[in-house]
Amino acid sequence: MSDMTMTVSGGSGAEEALRFHVAEDHHPENATLLGFWLYLMSDCLIFACLFAAYGVLGREYAGGPSAKEVLELPIVALNTTLLLLSSITYGFAVLEMQQNRRGPMMAWLIVTWFLGAGFISLELTEFMHLVSIGAGPGRSAFLSSFFTLVGTHGLHVTSGLIWMIVLLVQVGKKGLIPANKRRLMCLSMFWHFLDVVWVGVFSFVYLMGVLS
Repeated sequence: MSDMTMTVSGGSGAEEALRFHVAEDHHPENATLLGFWLYLMSDCLIFACLFAAYGVLGREYAGGPSAKEVLELPIVALNTTLLLLSSITYGFAVLEMQQNRRGPMMAWLIVTWFLGAGFISLELTEFMHLVSIGAGPGRSAFLSSFFTLVGTHGLHVTSGLIWMIVLLVQVGKKGLIPANKRRLMCLSMFWHFLDVVWVGVFSFVYLMGVLS
């Protein structure tokens, strides 16, 4: 019989409730984090393939605009700043979580959400501008690989923002229970991973494309 089963005989109701509470809180935390690391490694392979595709197709303009003609570094630099700041604010949220301070932790998480939402807003503005000037994903192999790589990262950030809202609701209802702390740590790993990927996108796609 599993450790989740409560004994019916030989003890008061309080003792039985205590046994159930201890068994319920038991969770293989290391297994959860290991599983999430494995997921991040699979995501690394996806982005590695997208970077490789852009490396091959990034100069195939098909008579259309080049990266230097359509990409604007000032906007992307602002976007990069927003995402990097969101990583710092999430770090503050984790520090507050470790001190079991729910209110400050949620406040920092909300700040992180708005910074991430600002990142997505600027990215969507960039995409709409490119499409409006005839530089959509179907214009050339360069633009197809560009939209795929940058758009995939943007979808990941959007998923992180949705996940953040769910966690804010869960923490607001149940507090900083062990399960919520594990989820917050997994999201922290995911969010910092997206920051690292974006640094690669900014350097490989934008800087090299505009300055080359």
